[in-house]
Amino acid sequence: MRPGEGTYPTFADLLKREGAFAGTSWGLFPDATRGTPSFIDSKAVMEARSCIRTGMAFGLDYPADAFDPGMSLKRGAPRHTIYSSHPAHRDDFLDGYYLQGSSQIDGLRHRRADDVGFYNGTSDHVVREGTPDLGIQVWADNPIVGRGVLVDLAGYRAGQGAPIDHAAGEPLELELIQAALAAQSVTLRQGDILLLHTGWCEWFLGLAPEDKQRMRESRRATGVAQSGDFVAWAWDHRLALLAADNFALECLPALASSPYRDSAPNDHGMMHQQLLAKLGMPLGELWRLGPLARHMRGINQWDAFITIKPLNITGGTGSPANATALL
Repeated sequence: MRPGEGTYPTFADLLKREGAFAGTSWGLFPDATRGTPSFIDSKAVMEARSCIRTGMAFGLDYPADAFDPGMSLKRGAPRHTIYSSHPAHRDDFLDGYYLQGSSQIDGLRHRRADDVGFYNGTSDHVVREGTPDLGIQVWADNPIVGRGVLVDLAGYRAGQGAPIDHAAGEPLELELIQAALAAQSVTLRQGDILLLHTGWCEWFLGLAPEDKQRMRESRRATGVAQSGDFVAWAWDHRLALLAADNFALECLPALASSPYRDSAPNDHGMMHQQLLAKLGMPLGELWRLGPLARHMRGINQWDAFITIKPLNITGGTGSPANATALL
């Protein structure tokens, strides 16, 4: 599908909407709480079946305690307790379980736009525990399933003899994503779930504990460079979801040149507000993409049938992705 086709306005047209609607998808989808996964219709799901050629399955989640320490200054690893009431019984529970502490999906109430508020004009006062508005349960009740496309940024750059510089927290420009897609001879379709393989998670998890701590304190992490062109590109290709194997999808810190410095001051110019609160586009972070990328590279197949089933927690701001790729 070429940018601009279909029944939805282009991103340029979104910017022409009036008032708080400018640059948003508010009011455009049949289900106002579902966001861009609405791009995946029944036809797209049926067509995605053709991605299953061998019956192989890849889980795309890291263990819940994999990132300990991780980049987050607040999210720690959960504590797992097993107990028994009698010799034939075992049960267990988690303490301190941050739902976005490992491989996760951001819900639409994860970010509020500083200038216009929560997605679809949802009132601030309803975004609290126990309320359903914009909660992650929307994608648990009706899971996100469809064609996933992996863009092997790490493999592409390594092939050029210029590996991604994770130690420096390298910003990854839209041009790199487009070049890698062209090298893979992949064409995006409406409703695609885009998986960006940067190699950051495997690099970070391979560090010594003291080096992980240094990276955490540096607040630097590889990710997509903030730009209006990237946001427009993602919308105009009707992507259902953006996911990556890095900490925040986008690079940290946000570029000094980020066009969102003024509109997203609380996020220091990050794109999260534009993507989540304005476009309704869910974000996946810390996904386990290395094994899938290496397999796809070996067979030269870059698409897969993807299922994403968050935890069914009413009003959750995010959740483990519970994502699976079928090839």
